[in-house]
Amino acid sequence: MTYGIVISSYKYGHLSAHCVESVLCQTKKFDKIWFVDDGIGDCQHIKSLYGDRLEFILNPQNLGTVDNFNQMLDMVDTDYLLFLGADNWLRSDALKQLARQTEESEIDIVTYDIMVTGELRDEIYRSYSSFIFSHEGDYYWDRRGAHHGSMMYRVKLAKSVGGYAHNNTSIRTDEDLNLWDKMRCEGAKVKHLAQSLLYYRRHKENFNKY
Repeated sequence: MTYGIVISSYKYGHLSAHCVESVLCQTKKFDKIWFVDDGIGDCQHIKSLYGDRLEFILNPQNLGTVDNFNQMLDMVDTDYLLFLGADNWLRSDALKQLARQTEESEIDIVTYDIMVTGELRDEIYRSYSSFIFSHEGDYYWDRRGAHHGSMMYRVKLAKSVGGYAHNNTSIRTDEDLNLWDKMRCEGAKVKHLAQSLLYYRRHKENFNKY
């Protein structure tokens, strides 16, 4: 199996190197890493710093979440893929743990838990307190039975259902929920890993996100 990751940035240039370092320092290496700056131009240092260790894409204009993600999904040629916001970061053994779950050939989606951090982490707690509990000053978010934007999924299946789209039942884009629902409708087999592998940084710039 091959594993890819897309790091997506929209006004997160000041945080992006932290994210990239967490990806490059994985105990199991990603086969391909793509970094996309969605039309802002504040991530040129990533190309200078990391060179051919990743593929750097600067969109000439801002595409927005759905079109940006679909453009990147079209480029991907690995078996599995994970999207990661450039303001977040992964635990160092994240891919090793996720890849282990895909050893069963029928597994299409691997979900896992999240550690919520950042100066605005309390707002997530207020919204999802039934699934979140305090842990060493941050919040552990139990995602059992649920999707999130950095779930690992089988690329062939995601492409076959049309990739990302707006969820018309919500005022938010909810592009990850839309993809999750479509893959589940096609009978996708899901495995959940009860470990926090992603550090989700909740901060004031989140409000600038698309």
